[in-house]
Amino acid sequence: MPLLERGRLIDDDWTDVADDLPVPARGRLILPLARWLSDHAPGPQPGRSLGVRLPGDRPTEVDRLVGRFDGLDLIAIRFAGFRDGRGFSMARLLRERHGFAGILRAEGPLLPDQLRFLQRCGFDAVALPEVARLADWQRFLREISVVYQPAADAAATVLAYRHGARAVA
Repeated sequence: MPLLERGRLIDDDWTDVADDLPVPARGRLILPLARWLSDHAPGPQPGRSLGVRLPGDRPTEVDRLVGRFDGLDLIAIRFAGFRDGRGFSMARLLRERHGFAGILRAEGPLLPDQLRFLQRCGFDAVALPEVARLADWQRFLREISVVYQPAADAAATVLAYRHGARAVA
C-alpha cells in the first residue's frame, strides 16, 4: 500500500504483525492494540521500532495508551469509513491532550479531500488505497492554504497573517 507522508510518496517499511504470529526481534513492526498492550516492554528496543493500530471507530481505545508512549514510535488509526470522523478526534487527543510525538498514520477508506484535515488533526502519514492517484491527493494539499483556527499542525491562522506571521506548514 502506498504511503503519503507530508505530501510525498514514500516506501512503507513497517510490517503488520498478526495476533497469531511471533513478534520479530528486529524491524519496524505494527501490532494490534491488544497484542501491543500484553507484549509491551517500556522503553526503546535496539533494532526494533514498535507501532500500534487502533480501530478508528473506538475512540476510548486512546485512553488505554495514555502514559505508555515510551518506546512507541507509531500509532496507526484505521478509519472504518470516509464518513466516520472519530479517527480525526482520536488524532487530536493523542497530539494535543496527551502529547504523543511519534508518527500518526491514517488508514482506511479515506478520500483525497480529507488530506488537509488529516494533517490539521496531527496525522503525519496516510496509507493510500492501491487505486489512489497521487496527483489527486497532492492537489488537495494546495487547495486549502488558509486556516481560521489553530490545530495540531501549527499552520499560521488568518489572524496571524494579519499580524505578519508566515505559514509553518
